[in-house]
Amino acid sequence: MKTPHLTALWRHFLPHARIRVRIVAAVVLAMTAVLIAAGGFVYWRISFALDRQLNQDLSAYTDLVTSGLNEGDPLPADKPGLVSQTFTTDGRILDKSDSGVRTLLTDQQIRSATADSQGFDLGRFIPPPAQNPYRVRYFTTSTPQGTVVVATAISRHKHDEALRELLLQLCIADLATILAAGLVGWGATRAALDPVERYRRAAAAAGGDPTRRLPVDDALDDELTRLGTTFNTLLADIEQSERRERQFLADASHELRSPLALVAAEVEWARHRPRTAAELDRVLTSIGGQIERLVDLSNALLDLEELQAGVPADVVPTPLSQVLEQGLDGLVDLARTQGREVEIEATSVPVRVNPRWFGLAVANLVTNALKHGRGTITVRGVVEDGRLTLSVTDEGGGVPHVLGTRAFDRFARADTSRSTLGNGLGLALVKAVAEQHDGTATLIPGGVKVEVPQG
Repeated sequence: MKTPHLTALWRHFLPHARIRVRIVAAVVLAMTAVLIAAGGFVYWRISFALDRQLNQDLSAYTDLVTSGLNEGDPLPADKPGLVSQTFTTDGRILDKSDSGVRTLLTDQQIRSATADSQGFDLGRFIPPPAQNPYRVRYFTTSTPQGTVVVATAISRHKHDEALRELLLQLCIADLATILAAGLVGWGATRAALDPVERYRRAAAAAGGDPTRRLPVDDALDDELTRLGTTFNTLLADIEQSERRERQFLADASHELRSPLALVAAEVEWARHRPRTAAELDRVLTSIGGQIERLVDLSNALLDLEELQAGVPADVVPTPLSQVLEQGLDGLVDLARTQGREVEIEATSVPVRVNPRWFGLAVANLVTNALKHGRGTITVRGVVEDGRLTLSVTDEGGGVPHVLGTRAFDRFARADTSRSTLGNGLGLALVKAVAEQHDGTATLIPGGVKVEVPQG
C-alpha cells in the first residue's frame, strides 16, 4: 500500500489556507513533533534513573528484612517509607512492620510466591494518584518457625511526584515553545511575504499597463527582490514588444495605404470618362504593379512572422553551393535582363542550415542589390573556424549611412528610396534568418555579411 504524499495530505487538510497559514502550521507541527520526541527522551532518562534508585533502595531493604527473618528477628519497624509483611503459605498474615499499611498481597499472589523474587507496583501513577503508592517485592524464605511469604515495599510517593512534576513542566515548556514558534513563524512569514503582497497590489493597480513597475528595493539582494526585478524586466520586455508592435502596425498601415490609395485613384480616374485602349492598358498595368507590391509585402510579412515565431530552425547538412543556387533561382537571369551579373563564390562544403530560410536570406540580399545597387553582384560563402560567412556585395555604395543600425528594422528605408520598389522588410528577414541559426547579420562596405556557427 502506497503512503500518501505529504504535499497531497497537506493540500487535502488545508486546501484553501493562505501560504502564511500553511507555513506557520508546518512550523508548529514540526516543532510539536520535535518537542514531543525530546520531552519523551528526557522523561525516559529521568524515569529510568529514578526507577534504578528506587529498586536499589528496595533491594537493600529486602536484604535487611530477609537476613533478619532468617535469624528469627522481628520485622524492622523504624524505616520511614519502607514496609514489610509476612504471611503463611496458606494466606494468613503473620506480622507487619507498620500496622497502618494495608495488606500488600492478595491470596492469589501469596499462593504463587516462590523463592525467586517477584514485583509489582501498587497504586495509580496518573491522576488522581493513590495516597500511598508502593513498589512491592514478594518471595518465600526460611525462618526458625518454617517457610513464610515475605512482602517488602518502598513508597513511590516522591518518585511519582517527581515524574508528574516533570511531565507538567515539560507540557508547560512545550506549549510555551510552540506558541512562541507560531508567533515567530507568523511574524517571519509576514515579513518575508510582504514584498509579494506589495507586488500583487502594484500589479492589480497597474490594470494591465506594462509601463508600471513593481516596487522593488534595489538595496536588497534576496530571492523576492530578484523575483521583483525579473518581473520588472519582463514588464519592460512586454512594453518594448507592444511598442514594436504598434510601430509595426503603423508602418504596415502606411505601406498598405499607399498602393491601395493608388489603385483606388487609378480606378476612379478610369471610370471618370471613357478611355482609349492604350489608357486602359496603362491603368491596368499600374494597378497590376500595385497589386504585386501588396502581394510581395504580404508574403514578406508572413515569412517574417513565421521566422520570429520562436520555432527553432530545422537544420539539414546541405552543400553550400546548392543552398546558394536554390536562393538565386531566377535572380541570375533577372540580373542579366538589367545588364548586370551575379557571381557566386562558394564550395560544395556541407553546411548546417535550413535550406529554405537561408535561401530566402540570399534571395532578399540579391534582390536588394538589384533594386538599390549597381554593377556586378558578388555572392561569397566561406566556412572557416567553425563558422559560415556569407556576404553579398555590389559596386554601389551599400546601405545608406543614414540608416545606421536601423537598417535591419522592419520597414527601415532611407527617405531617398521611398519612391523605389521595395517594402523595407528584406534586411529584417535576413536578420531573422541569422538569429534563427544563432548567428548575426552586419553591414559591410558595399553590402551585408551573415555569420552562422557550424557547431
